[in-house]
Amino acid sequence: MKRNNLPPRKKQPESYVYRVESASELLQFVLEKMNAGRNAVKSMLARGQISVDGKPIKVYNHPLQPGQTVAVSKNAPPEAPAFIGLTIIYEDKDIIVIRKEAGLLSVASDKGEELTAYRQLTAHVRTSQPTNRIFVVHRLDRDTSGLMMFAKTEAVKLKLQNEWQDLIKERIYVALVEGKVRKKEGTVSSWLKESKTLKMYSSFHEGDGQHAVTHYRVLQTSSRCSLLEVQLETGRKNQIRVHMEDIGHPVSGDKKYGARAKIIGRLGLHARVLAFTHPTSAKDMRFETDIPPQFLKPFIETSSPELG
Repeated sequence: MKRNNLPPRKKQPESYVYRVESASELLQFVLEKMNAGRNAVKSMLARGQISVDGKPIKVYNHPLQPGQTVAVSKNAPPEAPAFIGLTIIYEDKDIIVIRKEAGLLSVASDKGEELTAYRQLTAHVRTSQPTNRIFVVHRLDRDTSGLMMFAKTEAVKLKLQNEWQDLIKERIYVALVEGKVRKKEGTVSSWLKESKTLKMYSSFHEGDGQHAVTHYRVLQTSSRCSLLEVQLETGRKNQIRVHMEDIGHPVSGDKKYGARAKIIGRLGLHARVLAFTHPTSAKDMRFETDIPPQFLKPFIETSSPELG
């Protein structure tokens, strides 16, 4: 049999990458770089096939600056899967801020196969670039809802972790706790340690563990429960849950830390406010969510609620 001596066909690249040398608009830039018509390029923009510095752009007159990189993909990127148990509140090239629902793990447990916020956000960032990653900065317990932040580069993760106390301005929770809290506001300070059974507990001997400081203020009370605003001065594992047990008012539904009832059918803890200095732009940012309606229901049902 006669062999075909033709050279192997050169594989076409999956995407074309161009560096911006002078200020321009995206549509005009791509038209100048590619042998394609205006309508074809507009269609690629609409399908998310054109990105600037790794971020898909669909606006034809998006301004370009020297030093930026424009990538034109051969195929439309896959659609991001629908999120389960989380909502993206804010996203830029460095960070993602989400609102996590109670019941969703932040990151994988020992089982490794469960649905997590981390796994879903990884799939999300890889729809624009398969090598993209996200990085864990802090965590919320599975049954705690509220605001969380992830980093999109390792450098940003390290900056946030190394400068956490300086960059984070506010971390405010609402906690539904058992019983009537009579002191309208207070501060709990202790040193947290972990037992062999992986339960955190307080030591009140200076230096005996990790120092933890929690401030609280009563928002509403009844004979059965109280709603507190809780502000973290430090961020230790299970800090609020331990400190609420310490003052004799465990978080509702938190059997591990002394609760005797599930007043609302879930853990009564929600990360309501997250305020910080942006790790790269240095811009002050503040995100706030509503108090979950379930947290207010016990007071609506009480015939004579008392305001804190």
